[in-house]
Amino acid sequence: MSAAPAPLPDTRRTRLTAIALMSGAIVCFSLLDTCAKWLGSTMHPMQVVLARYVISVALVSLLLNPWSHPGITRTKRPWLQGFRSLLLLGSTALNFVALQYLQLAETVSIMFAAPLLVALLAGPLLGEWAGPRRLIAIGVGFLGVLVVTRPGLGGLHPAALLSVCGCFCYAFYALSTRMLASSDSPQTTMFYSGIGGVVIMLPLLPLYWSWPTDWQSWLLMCGTGFFGAVGHWLLILAHQRAPATILAPFIYSQIVWMILLGWFVFGQIPDRFTFIGAAIVIASGLYLLYRERVRHVPEGSARLD
Repeated sequence: MSAAPAPLPDTRRTRLTAIALMSGAIVCFSLLDTCAKWLGSTMHPMQVVLARYVISVALVSLLLNPWSHPGITRTKRPWLQGFRSLLLLGSTALNFVALQYLQLAETVSIMFAAPLLVALLAGPLLGEWAGPRRLIAIGVGFLGVLVVTRPGLGGLHPAALLSVCGCFCYAFYALSTRMLASSDSPQTTMFYSGIGGVVIMLPLLPLYWSWPTDWQSWLLMCGTGFFGAVGHWLLILAHQRAPATILAPFIYSQIVWMILLGWFVFGQIPDRFTFIGAAIVIASGLYLLYRERVRHVPEGSARLD
């Protein structure tokens, strides 16, 4: 399969289905982080990363493999595919380590800055330069991240810096995904997503692996791979049914799930700075999405701004 499947007709029912799929993906990603945080209290975070990748790659390979999809391994940009896979590994590893010390809501509030970085970096990397209003929104969004982390003011644990680095990795991962969209199919890109993580983590196995002694740990390790694979698959299905500008706002619903899971599973309630900073970042991201939709209004259509 060398070409992406044709998108489904853009109807109200199709868009609602896409939103439901997107919401399901967000729930999966929230449960993935919850499993990783729980496991991080009893085992090395790199062991959790390995479990997430091995199980996820195994599940993806059941659906996407050279036998069921001939030609899926052919890529026109192998180096970019490899680099993208490494970026995803870096983002995952940094996030899992940070989750040992930070609340779920704190890490996701920092990660919400990724779309702002994408909008800022799309200019020099993709030629998609942001206008002055979008640049102001990006700057305000970064101020929101500073409110969450409060560097130098006795705010979050220093592990917040790992989340920030993970955010940069994820932003470059998103940009490389957009760059690959013009040359490789979504199935090929999905197939290669976890390969780099497995190739790099397996040789390091003796350095950090310890056999879990209880079934709950095994279950949660499987959960990290399962929720990761299902979440990314739902994401692909959603984007086949609706444009990104329709789906992107629902990404921010993850803060609700992270707050609820953090409270229910770990008994943690975010402080007011996390709420305020997250609100600023989300508002900036939503404004960027609004400007993106305005830029793509067909010529001659009614505009209200």
